[in-house]
Amino acid sequence: MSDNAAAGAITALPVDCHVERVTLVEHYTDRLFRFRTTRPSSLRFRSGEFVMIGLPGGERPVFRAYSIASPSWDDELEFFSIKVPGGPLTERLQRIEIGDEILIKKKPTGTLVLDALAPGKRLYMLSTGTGIAPFASLIRDPETYEKFDEVILTQSCRRVAELAYGESTVRELVEDPLVGEIAAPRLTFYTTVTREPHPHPFRITDAISSGRLFADLGLPPLDPATDRVMICGSIEMTRDCRALCQAAGLEEGSNAKPAHFVVERAFVG
Repeated sequence: MSDNAAAGAITALPVDCHVERVTLVEHYTDRLFRFRTTRPSSLRFRSGEFVMIGLPGGERPVFRAYSIASPSWDDELEFFSIKVPGGPLTERLQRIEIGDEILIKKKPTGTLVLDALAPGKRLYMLSTGTGIAPFASLIRDPETYEKFDEVILTQSCRRVAELAYGESTVRELVEDPLVGEIAAPRLTFYTTVTREPHPHPFRITDAISSGRLFADLGLPPLDPATDRVMICGSIEMTRDCRALCQAAGLEEGSNAKPAHFVVERAFVG
């Protein structure tokens, strides 16, 4: 569907938006779901970036920042979302069905991109909950494995069922014809669960500070000479992970000045 044809189906469409169609909806728990949409032919983004998305209806649609969970080469866009009871957007978003319209603003942005990191050997991606979304994009991008010999994706959740999206994404990645062969031997998925029995019943910050993460993986502690870190999660988690990186001698980077670690600030207030 062209942007102009789609725009005729709704009122008060912001001029800086694409109108796309939902192609898939999958619910994992009563709190988490993913959805996929058609991709505007003109949309270009770097894996790890986010866009503002909203739903048609009303004079002023509500927009929220969502990381694009699909890689930059994908023909569609994928998003991983939490369901917030009474949320201005998610109260409606969690009820979308295949064929429904989604508003996507035209300008992607974000700090969780490979360009913001200095060259290194090992890349850690630290996430809580839906913070895994930008990393779902990056682990499916061949450039990630061109720049790093090892990639460690971590996710901390409250419940075991909340790990399903990450587990299925990693599992399908191994069979992907484009990146599966290069990703499989280099990617490690390390999960922790805080409120149910699990082999790693602790927060990722505790795993780092205690050294448990490195012991489990058979790797040395964080070292600015070799290690790079990306962080996306709750306010508390990002604050604590930033402090742990700085204590290890890592410097925070940006698109303008690449360094040792980056934090996505769009979702932490």
